[in-house]
Amino acid sequence: MTDEFKTLKKFDVGSGREAFLHSLPTLEDQGIGKISRLPVSIRIVLESVLRNYDGKKVRRKDVETLANWNAKSPANEEIPFVVARIVLQDFTGVPLVVDLAAMRSAVKRLGGDPKIIEPLVPVDLVVDHSVQVDFFGSAKALQLNLEMEFKRNRERYQFLKWGQQAFKTFQLIPPGIGIVHQVNLEYLAKGVLSQRSKVRGQESEIFYPDTLVGTDSHTTMINGLGVVGWGVGGIEAEAGMLGQPVYFLTPEVVGVHMKGQLHEGVTATDLVLHITQLLRAQKVVGKFVEFYGAGAASLPVPDRATIGNMSPEYGATMGYFPVDQESINYLRATGRSDEQCQAFENYFRAQNMFGMPRKGEIDYSVDVDLDLADVQPSVAGPKRPQDRINLPELGRTFRALLEKPVQDGGYGKKNVDLREKHLVQLNGSAPRDRAMASTDEIDQGIKPGDERNKIEMVANRPTPDTGKDIEAASSEMFTHGQSHIGHGSVLIAAITSCTNTSNPSVMIAAGLLAKKAVERGLLIDPAVKTSLAPGSRVVSDYLDKTGLQKYLDQLGFNLVGYGCTTCIGNSGPLHPNIEKAIHEFDLVAASVLSGNRNFEARVHQHIKANFLMSPPLVVAFALAGRVDVDLSREPLGKDKHGKETFLRDLWPSLSEIRETMQSALKPETFRKLYRDFADQNPKWNEIPASTGDIYQWDEKSDYIHEPPFFENFSMEPGHIEEIRGARALGIFGDSVTTDHISPAGAIKATSPAGQYLVSRGIDHSDFNSYGSRRGNDLVMTRGTFANVRIKNLMVPGPEGGVTKYFGAAGKMPVPKGEQMSIFDAAMKYAETKTPLIVFAGHEYGAGSSRDWAAKGTCLLGIKAVVAASFERIHRSNLVGMGVLPLQFLDGTSAQSLGLDGSEIFSITGLSDKVRPGHHTTLEIQGKDGKSHSVPVKLRIDTPIEIDYYRHGGILPFVLRQLLAK
Repeated sequence: MTDEFKTLKKFDVGSGREAFLHSLPTLEDQGIGKISRLPVSIRIVLESVLRNYDGKKVRRKDVETLANWNAKSPANEEIPFVVARIVLQDFTGVPLVVDLAAMRSAVKRLGGDPKIIEPLVPVDLVVDHSVQVDFFGSAKALQLNLEMEFKRNRERYQFLKWGQQAFKTFQLIPPGIGIVHQVNLEYLAKGVLSQRSKVRGQESEIFYPDTLVGTDSHTTMINGLGVVGWGVGGIEAEAGMLGQPVYFLTPEVVGVHMKGQLHEGVTATDLVLHITQLLRAQKVVGKFVEFYGAGAASLPVPDRATIGNMSPEYGATMGYFPVDQESINYLRATGRSDEQCQAFENYFRAQNMFGMPRKGEIDYSVDVDLDLADVQPSVAGPKRPQDRINLPELGRTFRALLEKPVQDGGYGKKNVDLREKHLVQLNGSAPRDRAMASTDEIDQGIKPGDERNKIEMVANRPTPDTGKDIEAASSEMFTHGQSHIGHGSVLIAAITSCTNTSNPSVMIAAGLLAKKAVERGLLIDPAVKTSLAPGSRVVSDYLDKTGLQKYLDQLGFNLVGYGCTTCIGNSGPLHPNIEKAIHEFDLVAASVLSGNRNFEARVHQHIKANFLMSPPLVVAFALAGRVDVDLSREPLGKDKHGKETFLRDLWPSLSEIRETMQSALKPETFRKLYRDFADQNPKWNEIPASTGDIYQWDEKSDYIHEPPFFENFSMEPGHIEEIRGARALGIFGDSVTTDHISPAGAIKATSPAGQYLVSRGIDHSDFNSYGSRRGNDLVMTRGTFANVRIKNLMVPGPEGGVTKYFGAAGKMPVPKGEQMSIFDAAMKYAETKTPLIVFAGHEYGAGSSRDWAAKGTCLLGIKAVVAASFERIHRSNLVGMGVLPLQFLDGTSAQSLGLDGSEIFSITGLSDKVRPGHHTTLEIQGKDGKSHSVPVKLRIDTPIEIDYYRHGGILPFVLRQLLAK
């Protein structure tokens, strides 16, 4: 352990125990920066840089530069941030472990020791993205969905089990436990960590803050506990696991000063939607945001975590709350030991970082004021989380959007009569994978034949036992009832996602609202697909203890699983007659969910309007059955006496919520439920797994396939060269997200991926989702840019992953272009070794930190992406896969240049001597033979990224480093 700056000092850990820390006050005493004026988040990063100083990866200059951080003009330097741990979820985690397995195979082929590929920091992977809402509205929904999940994902789970035994620092938390971010908040995070090391010749314990990166953009939820961490792409996380620092440019820090208190009836969800709109307007992309002041101090950690969680939605790298007494209280309340809590508090006190800062105590780059009293009940949508709508204005806003032109963000419907509804019969058995949920009993007080979402077993047969073939279970499903649906009908109502299910106040509010609704005899229309997917089993425990779950059950909000479900598109199928009606009448139907993402085609491919809201509002809109409504004035429905019932009649008071919470949340519950995961999950124990240091790739597998990233690998890196004779594969507008780029959701039979699976002898009913096949590059490459809602401007008219093929530069051109799928065109261009380019507008790559958005781009043969602006993680991921990100200068775009995709492109001015932010030239040759050029900015932002790009990406760079040792 080096102590270059002489900052190793003893401190009282608690219980009479002493240990060491790298003292930031001591660094300031030496005259190295005004550290006590730095934002707390910057100080925690500084501690890591100071502690990990080695003169190579972390230099003296790095410490001094960050210690002297200038609020108004941060140094244009990259920070080598060494994190304490890494968290993964299974969608991003499986391809990451696949890459590690492929690296081990490559090392073995080169005659090295495969064990050199090993995570150097602790890695936790939580399986939370695989459960889908196939069954709902039933006491057996959880059991049946889990059964289906294990059937679908057996190969992936076998592979993860291999990884668990092959890598020593890899912990796997099996399905059915919770969502990664909530598990991280309630269990994995420790506040401070320690390691044994020699200090002045003696074996000692050194404490340091818990820090992390995760392969999911909502890793920032942990910021609510005072832990520094954010989302990175899987590619960047792999490099961090293998000893590379996470490099990022010295950020600006936006200070949000909170004052006041929330009004009665306003939830933490309303607050975070308010903040998302506020900070999007402040343009905080790529910046740290730090909340402080008396208002921030008044918020409990679950509310802070709700705000931190949605940092990606307001664009910030982090949404950080400093450590104070609330942070310690939360650790203690969630079952952490007294020793851990004391160490957390004492460490931050010793570093002069304990307590919520007040105005004027910290230097921030920008100051923003937020009065909590200004927050109003609201929702966000129908396409973006920053598009907040005050609750009373939703009906009017939706009606306006219906008739607004498509190019202006509307739906382009003319002369709409919202009173027009279409009858949908929900009788008849549904085929496998399209089944509505089952139940073997009718809720008390509800008579058979009532028009509500009740499903009986044919001939009253009992619900199948777990372990019975799920196909037989589905064939027994039989639904009863009918519905009338139209524009604005709510067809999915989901209490889901880590953002809100981690927050007991809003979950209990949902339960209390459901209780009052049931007591009044209110019903939910049978067309509404209702579901409850908590972020951990703790939620189920307190909903059961308070007696609220039974009321949610009676409205159809039965427990469907512990996982992300609807929020990531695992909403499962709608009844086939509902889907038929949507298509036949071209309906703009709605979903309501307590999630954090609502991009087009994310929640469900057939639901066009998706609104984010608090859990109690999800229940309310499920009861109302439509979104073209003002719930502040219009009734939700009629009670059992025929009397109109309003939202104000059902809404629980803050005192009701607090009283209920106090009776339900106990530390012992957390300790019990986060113990012996394997013992609590017998289905996980049934899955066999291979052993050994090297994974035995199976060519018969359609889930796990050795990726081509290390084919023909050599120890010599390549050179940075100009790109000449390129063709456009796609020209896209603004706000193309990773949901548009990355394969996600269901696999269409007619898509390139679907056709490939059919060629492998796989029946359509067994396609599963793209997310489940992320370990197979042959499927994922075919699904890149295949989203049904993506719009390639090269092809007027249709949406979906189509393009025009114009032939190789210098060959006989295809004059008007031949229309085909993006994948097929990429493969035809590959035959002539034609490099490809993608053009896009602003915010290219916004959305989840999906590594396949970059991996698929690379494997399609795309050499460069030219956009008006990039989302932070996706830009980094492109570089990490050896794809060149270039940015149009202000005032220039594909549209201003008149590009239609028939042109031939070259990117000149590239060589090994390029520097970050360098201007290079885009040369354009039109079909008339005339050429012109425009300058574009190289969005390789840091010196290390130059190295990554020259090596063909992060993974080849790291592998060469490891082999060189």
